[in-house]
Amino acid sequence: MGSFPSGWIVPEWEAADRVGAVFTTRQGGVSLAPFDDFNLGDHVGDDAAAVATNRLRLTRSIGVRPVFLSQVHGCDVAALDEHTRDGVEADACVATSAGGACTGMVADCLPVLLADRHGQAVAAAHAGWRGLAAGVLEEAVNALRKTLISAGGAPGDVVAWLGPCIGPQAFEVGEEVRQAFVSADSRAAAAFRPQGQGKYLADLALLARHRLQALEIGSITGNDGTARWCTVSQSSRFFSHRRDARVLGSSGRMAACVWLR
Repeated sequence: MGSFPSGWIVPEWEAADRVGAVFTTRQGGVSLAPFDDFNLGDHVGDDAAAVATNRLRLTRSIGVRPVFLSQVHGCDVAALDEHTRDGVEADACVATSAGGACTGMVADCLPVLLADRHGQAVAAAHAGWRGLAAGVLEEAVNALRKTLISAGGAPGDVVAWLGPCIGPQAFEVGEEVRQAFVSADSRAAAAFRPQGQGKYLADLALLARHRLQALEIGSITGNDGTARWCTVSQSSRFFSHRRDARVLGSSGRMAACVWLR
């Protein structure tokens, strides 16, 4: 495994030593504005050669091939192995071998990394509000636990890390988004701050924490909803679709990766 560019985020969590994980930022790539520098999205209008170079740099940095999904804001989970190619339609993935890195691409949505404490399996989920409400975390955790059980492991030994996303200072939503969560769990009301005229500021990371806690995930680290995790407010560090798309026409994509060494 090579070194990571300055600014990339290495999760602090209770995963086993054989579990590798990283979250990329804007630093370390070759893309030109408005995708500068380390855009990994091949569907946002960036130069294809630049994206390919950035993806190759990511592969060299983590020492394993990242598998890029075709994300559709759903809750399907793909099982990865050394033969899985990019473009599988899913918003979460799980792996039990060192053949590829579970990867979620984001630019405001919440990336969630999962692993068991003994390093038998890992998973990644792309959790925008639609996928989160639809159950992408529940599906990812259940898939991970099933693989652990089949390998003779303990299904309760799962830890989670939440990466950067649009923060509660910037994520304005309507009543329909609030109802999508509150109708399923009354605790979700705590993640919505009224702004008047049927609008709310939503805390995506808190909504994810509630769902992971309901799944009895004992260790949840990373994004705590404070400003330092907000993709919108830190333009020099993070891509943000909500911040950039209306002004610049598009936005780059970052990646959260987790793999077995």
